[in-house]
Parts: sequence; C-alpha cells; structure tokens
Amino acid sequence: MAGRKGPRYRAIVEALADDFAAGELREGVRLPTHRDLAETLGVTVGTVSRAYAEAARRGLVAGEVGRGTFVRGGDEEREDESALCDLSQNHPPEPLGRPQRAALIEALATLTARADVGRLLDYPAAGGNAVDREAGASWIARAGLHVAPDEVLVCTGSQHGLTVVLATLLEPGDLLLTESLTYAGLQPVAGLLRLRLRGLPLDAHGLRPDALADACQNGGAKALYLIPTLHNPTTAVMPEARRREIASVAQAHGLAIVEDDVHGLLPTERPAPIATFAPERSYYLTSTSKTLAPGLRIAYVAAPPKDVPRLTASLRATTWAVAPLTAAVASLWIRDGTADALVEARRHEARERQALARERLVGADADTQPEAYYQWLRLPEPWRGESFTAEARARGVLVTPAEVFGVDRTQPPHAVRLCLGAARSRETLVRGLDVVAGLLRGSGASGRALV
Repeated sequence: MAGRKGPRYRAIVEALADDFAAGELREGVRLPTHRDLAETLGVTVGTVSRAYAEAARRGLVAGEVGRGTFVRGGDEEREDESALCDLSQNHPPEPLGRPQRAALIEALATLTARADVGRLLDYPAAGGNAVDREAGASWIARAGLHVAPDEVLVCTGSQHGLTVVLATLLEPGDLLLTESLTYAGLQPVAGLLRLRLRGLPLDAHGLRPDALADACQNGGAKALYLIPTLHNPTTAVMPEARRREIASVAQAHGLAIVEDDVHGLLPTERPAPIATFAPERSYYLTSTSKTLAPGLRIAYVAAPPKDVPRLTASLRATTWAVAPLTAAVASLWIRDGTADALVEARRHEARERQALARERLVGADADTQPEAYYQWLRLPEPWRGESFTAEARARGVLVTPAEVFGVDRTQPPHAVRLCLGAARSRETLVRGLDVVAGLLRGSGASGRALV
C-alpha cells in the first residue's frame, strides 16, 4: 500500500488488482480474514471490509459464507479436460494472471467515475471521435508508421475495417491480388463484395515481387491485399528490401496496397510497414484483437487524406460508428501504458508456448517465429491437410488444413496451421501438441485413407 494515494481501502483494492495482474495472486486463492489482514496492515477491520466489498464489486474476489473470501475466476472458468483442444483458432494466448481482466476492471472504474461518462452512451462520431483517432494514430506509430489523427478511422474490428476499405476502393467484378495462401477471412469479404481474387506465389519471405509485377503487367488488378508481418498462415516476416520492392511495383502500376498488420506489434524486431514506402496509395489496417483483447472489437485504418471522407461514408453505411465504451477502453489503455504492458504479456506467453511446441514436436518440419501465435506445420507423406485434420479431430484436437487458406483453387501444400493461443492453459496445449506429435510419428494411424 505504500506510496498509493487516496483512501486506504482503495489502496488495498489496487494492491490486490496489481498482484492478480502480475500473477502473484492466483485464481481460487483464499484471502486472509478481515481481522487478520487488518492486523497485518495496521488498519481497522472496517477498512478491510470496505476494501473486500469494493474488490467484489470489481469482480476481483468473491465471498463464500462460512468459508471466507477467494480470488475469483477459479472453478467456474476451469477447462473441461474432456473437451476438444482447440489449435485451430488464432486467439491471443492468455497470459498468466490474466492481466487484461484486471486492466478492464480498472479501466471501467476510471471511465465511469468521470463527469462526462454519459457521452459513452450517446451516438459517436462516424470514424471515431478526436480522442480515439489520436489514440489510433499513437497505436499505429508503435509499428513505425506515423500518421496524423485525421488520417485514422476507428472501426469495429479488423474484419470491419477490411470490408470498409475494399468496399470503398473496389467495385463488383474488380480484381484483387493477394498471396496464394492468405487470411481465411478475406474470401468471405470478397464474396460479399463480388470481387475476383487472384493468389500470387509465395516464398520464405512472403509475396514474391516478380510475381506481383507479372500480374500487374497482365492488367486488370486495382488493389493488392497482403500480410507482410507474421503472415497468416505461414508466419513469414517480409524483410525491408522486399517491402520496398513491393511498394515500387505498386507505384509503377497504380496499384492500391491494403496492408493487414494485425500482428505487427508482436515481433520485438520488425521492418517498417510497407505503407511507409508508398503512403499515397496505402491503406494500413491494425487492431487490438491480437494484441490487447479480441472482445474490444477496435481496429484502426490509416489512409491517404484524400480518401478519408469516402472511407468514413462507407463506415457510416455499415455500422455507423464503433461502440464508444470499447473505443474509450482501448484509448485509455493506449494513453496510460496499459496497452504496452498487455502486448508484452502476450509476447511473453507466445514465447513460452512456442518453446513448448518446439519441445513436444521435436523433428517436425514447421515454420514459425518466436513471438507468433501459430506454426505452419508441413506434413510428412502420406498425410494431406484435410485427412490430418480429420484424424486430429477424432483424437480431440482441432487444427486448420492448408486448404482453408488457399486462393484460386490452386493445390495447397500438405500442411496445417497450429494455433498455440486458444488453449486456455499450457497444460491443455501440451495435451494437444502430444496428439499432433503422435500423428506425425504415425502412432495414431486409424486405417483411414490418407489421400
């Protein structure tokens, strides 16, 4: 409690929240009795009672008559070991101590204590209010792209941002270029907008510039969608020299660049976004879903100033505007440093889970990065992506076959994506990885045809 300002009961609550966020106070732990804690801290029993009541109001603790006060989130959120182990969903891994939960409680307390809290229940400005757009520009700057707040739009998640950008830039029947393997959510958007997709060849560094140049020379393409940092699904990180080449080709052929950088802040070392090399034709998309919390549903689009009014009109036509409360939470976290701490917690957990995957999948042919949430696992003969996926599911583990990411109906590689973040605990992750390892060794053969 030392050094904390304000009432002593509130200092106790803040200390509990900090210990929980740091992992020093685990879920289900029984706290001292009111009298014991009062004696330890040198405060009155009434102060401790008020502190426990406030902590319960914030969701940090729960009291059980005759048993005492416990840190919340234990039994009711414990995983069912008989349930499927999900290695298919690209979910950010849950850091130990669940710091985002404590951070949300603190953020809501801060926001609801403000005199202008009523504005969070009013109609927001389309494209985001000035505070949220400034926070978005600050968040984008962390990835190395510096834009003015009035060049930023606040969207309801990256899928919404992608839809807004493509609906503004392209018309039904237009050709959109992308990687031959790409984010699975692109194809539903292209279908909704009636766009044509063409997948271009990849190598270990991502999209090949020569393939892009050939496609542009054939004519017809108006835009390029790509994921240069922690490419989904292969995890490739495009080096700066190639990013400059991609930007040069796009400039030479008048091609718009839609850069999906939702994982961009995860690598501690990363090249500058492609948008820095071709800002006049780049539409840069990032979000809070993979770095802070998926449920916030806040994404930011940075666009050339001339196109901001058109993008705003498209945003207004879809959802009118983002929910002010979640945008305010994201903005508060970005301003007060909570966002940076949460990103680092996610990075740390990703490193730990990647280490577990290396340990359990010894000898596997996999592409990955130290701070990625997933691995790209190439399968040995006679496995194929869909048959491996079916066999893994039969053994209680979900993975995603390469076929899901393919464009143009080209033959995808024999591979699957393994996501390491959706499992709520490392123990569950290990259980799923051991099943995958067994299948790779051939110990899981069931007689199914592997064709």
